[in-house]
Amino acid sequence: MNTMVMPLGIDFFEKLRKEGYYYIDKTGLISELLGKTFEVSLITRPRRFGKTLAMDMLASFFDISRDSREVFAGLEITKEKELCRQWQNQWPVIFLTLKEVDDLRFESAKVKLGICMSDLYKWHTYLLESTKINDDDKIAFRRIESRKAGDEEVQNALYNLMRMMNAHFGKQVILLMDEYDVPLAKANENGFYGEMLNIIKGLMNKTLKTNPFLKFAVITGCLRIAKESIFTGTNNFVSDTISGARFNEYFGFTEKEVAELLKKAGFEDHAEEVKRWYDGYHFGTVDIYCPWDVLNHVNALQDAPWTLPRNYWEDTSHNGILHTFIELANNGQRADLDVNEKFETLLAGGYIEEAIEENLTYDTLHSSESNLWSLLYLTGYLTQAEPPEGVRPENGKLFLRIPNEEVKIIFRKTVAAWFKENITTVDRSELFEALWQGDDEKATEIISDILFDTISYHDYKEDFYHAFVAGIFTGAGYIVKSNWEQGYGRTDISVRDRRHRRVIIIEAKHTDSEKRLEAACREAVDQIGERRYAEEFKKGYRSVICYGIAFFNKQCLVKKFDEVKK
Repeated sequence: MNTMVMPLGIDFFEKLRKEGYYYIDKTGLISELLGKTFEVSLITRPRRFGKTLAMDMLASFFDISRDSREVFAGLEITKEKELCRQWQNQWPVIFLTLKEVDDLRFESAKVKLGICMSDLYKWHTYLLESTKINDDDKIAFRRIESRKAGDEEVQNALYNLMRMMNAHFGKQVILLMDEYDVPLAKANENGFYGEMLNIIKGLMNKTLKTNPFLKFAVITGCLRIAKESIFTGTNNFVSDTISGARFNEYFGFTEKEVAELLKKAGFEDHAEEVKRWYDGYHFGTVDIYCPWDVLNHVNALQDAPWTLPRNYWEDTSHNGILHTFIELANNGQRADLDVNEKFETLLAGGYIEEAIEENLTYDTLHSSESNLWSLLYLTGYLTQAEPPEGVRPENGKLFLRIPNEEVKIIFRKTVAAWFKENITTVDRSELFEALWQGDDEKATEIISDILFDTISYHDYKEDFYHAFVAGIFTGAGYIVKSNWEQGYGRTDISVRDRRHRRVIIIEAKHTDSEKRLEAACREAVDQIGERRYAEEFKKGYRSVICYGIAFFNKQCLVKKFDEVKK
């Protein structure tokens, strides 16, 4: 087994190459980009699929102020001698990332944007020594660098920097802009989308529209903001999304690349689990693994070969998207959204058929069900599904599925968290009264109604139903214990009402048919008696009411058994 250093969180190409980090060669991106050059190329991919590293690699290759021959030595792109002669370290480059412009308030977000421009200008202070730059431009340069510039100067900062670089080098400038949509995403979440849109639109239009100093621009982000919204008037503009045919093998890992990595690391026997957990993304015609997850898991295996797969992407992604979707659909805020059955189909491993809109604006993401499904698709929560043989989706629609086990777990967690939050807002007094009075028929009716309106995941079986029942009592003023050691085993749920000195004990069962609901209830009740779950409460409590609850899909049966009365 060879111990390899995984480039976790390393977005700097030259650091990665010089310090011996493991690198999967993605330099073919350069050749494909130059093979069909557009004035502006917008590349959108989900988070943690290598966009920033790819952009830094492009900067290292093109930048006229560097000599990157050593760091590219032996990589695929060096086979193209004439291309390298014309392009490698031959062009002025601006590399800017907007991922730090993510504040909660508009004024502080503007400050962050000013800081980004200031930091960018600091990379180019050689211009202050240039005899080809006039004094007025140098004064303006210092204002940006020292963070004393006004809004209009910040909006013009990229254009003016290009103009100065063009004068100094005598060549047009390549612009690389990473995470261009982060400021807009954060602004939309925090209520100042319109104000931020005006600033970003001004920045883009001045920089990209009929700019004689621009060689070409490559821009990355998670979503393709509608051209009319932000790139108005930009000529020779092309967008490359996860549905397109370009660049797909350069963002994320292919099956071949993962197999080679596992072989070199000595973990070939983990290939099946890595595929089940981290594969499943379908970009254009290429099947892709999430690179962040694969690298993290291989790194963990090197430390402890018995490590099981875990969720790495969840910690880096904005999972509020899912929560908002479910909340809108289930809280009555959007009568046009009826997505519970679709979510259940997805969680059961099936697929849904939906129209996908790739030209979105952040302020209209929640305006329709189609936009919401499109958002989940474009941000990596869903991917294209292979249709059954002979079946084709309707025009403009795609078959969508959850890509892998990791994302399925995120769905499950989000649904469970939504239910836990939402159930506390429901009036459950009638249900509690029925349970304390021993009215199992009424309890069956009410719990069945709640269950019907809840998104369930069929493969969770008793675990799901256990969490469902426990959630019903959340925030109701009772002491709720789950899987608490009592008697000669662990009862599923106990609910204590200390004020009235009474207890409910619940054992939940899942069955595989409607016909077995009654028998499953009896098994649950018998288990409570045989294992003496109520022994703990014989002293101090006036009554202990025991219930067996059986579930089949969205059907429920509640049966009472009186264990103790005083």
